[in-house]
Amino acid sequence: MTAALVAPDSYDIVGRAAVSEPGVAVSIDGVSKTYGSGRDRLLAIDRVDVQVQRGEFACIVGASGCGKSTLLSMIAGLDKPSAGSITLNDGRPALMFQEPALLPWLTVEDNVDLPLKLQRVDKQQRRERVQELLELVHLDGFARKRPHELSGGMRQRVALARALAQTTRVLLMDEPFAALDAITRDVLHEDLSRIHESTGITIVFVTHNVREAVRLGDRVVMLSSRPGRVVAEWDVDIARPRRIESPDVGALSVVITDRLREEIGRHGR
Repeated sequence: MTAALVAPDSYDIVGRAAVSEPGVAVSIDGVSKTYGSGRDRLLAIDRVDVQVQRGEFACIVGASGCGKSTLLSMIAGLDKPSAGSITLNDGRPALMFQEPALLPWLTVEDNVDLPLKLQRVDKQQRRERVQELLELVHLDGFARKRPHELSGGMRQRVALARALAQTTRVLLMDEPFAALDAITRDVLHEDLSRIHESTGITIVFVTHNVREAVRLGDRVVMLSSRPGRVVAEWDVDIARPRRIESPDVGALSVVITDRLREEIGRHGR
């Protein structure tokens, strides 16, 4: 399910006139997260500082258990930091999980329509917006289908359209393509890059897949093994469109993967 239902004034739902103004969309300042207390105390995230610029596609990578998803949940408002602060300058974000979490008894168009209905958008306007969004994610011929009639990749397209229906300017994505086969994932990478470019939306994307991060992101931020701390960042200065098998993507992926292995080895020792 999505994290929030908000309707900022200045965001076009399909990005026809979306231009990101300069500035910080998400500011994470000295954030730590602790679970439990006493001898059972677990420090999951430790003093994380990250600023995500408006319109940026920021990817967060790290070993399993380093706190990537925990950090995303705190940005979404589903959890609270134990210390530090998170400032959202463009309203509350929408959140996509690894599983699409569609309502199985609703059609594709009704799943996408749900956030608009909860925002009390006029019925005719809702119909038009749903159609625009389904066209945006290349599902305009599947409006009356139900989730069980769709492939995994198509269900994630519906989840993406539903997130964009919230008219948010910040989209949080928690490994949304991890369960998909390589070809489907590749196609969705292309679609997501196209949507990001056309809407100017800010995206914070969590993934285990370093090549995926390099292909999609403007910047890659690495968290250390638990407790999660920011240990490295890379600006991805590679021309778009990118392909996951391109030499430049591969070269930077090797650099980041080597650093990640070093981090995992440090944790193991």
